[in-house]
Amino acid sequence: MSMKPGLSLRMSQHLALTPQLQQSIRLLQLSTLELSQEVEHMLDENPFLEMDTEADDREAFGLEQADARVSTGDQISEVSVDQGSDHEPDLAVQSEAPDWGGDGTVEWSADDSEWGGDAPARQHDEDKASALDLARSQADLHAHLHRQALALRLSPEDQAALRYLIESLNDDGYLEDSLESLAQGLAGSEDLDTLDELQHRFRVALGLLQSLEPVGVGARDLAECLQLQLKARLTQTPNDITLQAAALMCQQPLELLAKRDTKKLASLCGIDAELAKQALQLIGSLEPKPGRPFVQVEQHIVVPDVIVTTVPRSLPPRFRVQLNPEVMPKLRVHDIYARALRGGKSDGHQALQQRLQEARWFIKNIQQRFDTILRVSSAIVERQRQFFIQGELAMRPLVLREIADELGMHESTISRVTTAKYMATPQGTFELKYFFGSGLGTESGNAASSTAVRALLKQLVAAENPAKPLSDSKLSDMLKEQGIDCARRTVAKYREALKIAPANLRKAL
Repeated sequence: MSMKPGLSLRMSQHLALTPQLQQSIRLLQLSTLELSQEVEHMLDENPFLEMDTEADDREAFGLEQADARVSTGDQISEVSVDQGSDHEPDLAVQSEAPDWGGDGTVEWSADDSEWGGDAPARQHDEDKASALDLARSQADLHAHLHRQALALRLSPEDQAALRYLIESLNDDGYLEDSLESLAQGLAGSEDLDTLDELQHRFRVALGLLQSLEPVGVGARDLAECLQLQLKARLTQTPNDITLQAAALMCQQPLELLAKRDTKKLASLCGIDAELAKQALQLIGSLEPKPGRPFVQVEQHIVVPDVIVTTVPRSLPPRFRVQLNPEVMPKLRVHDIYARALRGGKSDGHQALQQRLQEARWFIKNIQQRFDTILRVSSAIVERQRQFFIQGELAMRPLVLREIADELGMHESTISRVTTAKYMATPQGTFELKYFFGSGLGTESGNAASSTAVRALLKQLVAAENPAKPLSDSKLSDMLKEQGIDCARRTVAKYREALKIAPANLRKAL
């Protein structure tokens, strides 16, 4: 059978991702910190873009009404943004250099004025330090140890060795690398005389390091950390029998301590079971991570993108959803450069015009990002309004598809919006993804949110008898008594997600 060459015509419909759309999608999935870094990068790269920190009379560009009221009744959320659609089909991404689609005009555009102008300038009050200021002023573990090391009268060699070990500590205060590997990293493995000398210096420096505050710093593992803390307490009260027993127990395998196997520990240490229980309680009061108090608070500060507040004196309760003005950058096109380009005759006119268009698109995409966040947040509050009134026990099942269908957006867009974006509510601050969860069947035929089931599990465990903790099977039976069909394996999965220990480890001594 022979094949004859021929021509065929096929029609297909596809849409290529333009640079503008690519940037819009990328900005949408950035966190607040990443967006701030992106804005700083664009301010450095594009001369037509600037951040205006001065209040003036320019026409505001962006969200003129950032607030959206959501009621707890059947009333539809009043969101002051376009209810357009956002489709993201599987498309081939353009690989050539970005073309920002400049139309050749350098006339002043409405998009050139300031965006985010309603965001108030941050006022600095010297009498009221913020949590961020306190975090920055807080000394870290390494600086705290270096100050103590300066008070020691050491030779330059020992001082340098101690300084090197301090810098080798991790954030928890542990020395993860062995002294031999640290010495080899400096001297290599061929110069044996220098290697032996460095190891000797490091052994001396390690003893000095472990004598500093906080107690337990410089330990190589958890067992040594606990032993250092017990040794410090024994120095003050050497005749304390419980401390002596605890020191003996910390020399045994840690698996026995984790399992609270007091009988085997008592047998190995030659003490009675009652003393072993008291010693185990003492060990539980020690600090397993000496560097924990020095971890920078700034790393754990969550800046919400959306703020939800209760409307005063509203019955039934109503909630106001608004963007956090602190995270909204105040951007505008540099009017002097734009006007100079309009009157210029340079050969690079087209290239500069594209940079101007790029600045305009960046401002518009920033606006679209916050518009989308506000719309999604308002829809979430409307769907989960009982949570804002009664707490997590009233959380209802919710999936991304429901919000996507309601707003006419693609499901992947909702996923991007709800990742690394946070909402401050009367119940606390949560990531937007927190409000989504699968459902479990109930006797009434409805579904209970997995979040609500986890909250119920926390309540059941908190109310249990410490001497007889509830097993996963018992918890499953108790949930079934309340009409929630939750298997034992599911209970175990939720318990582990809540970082609740198994029943045998929760049992009080």
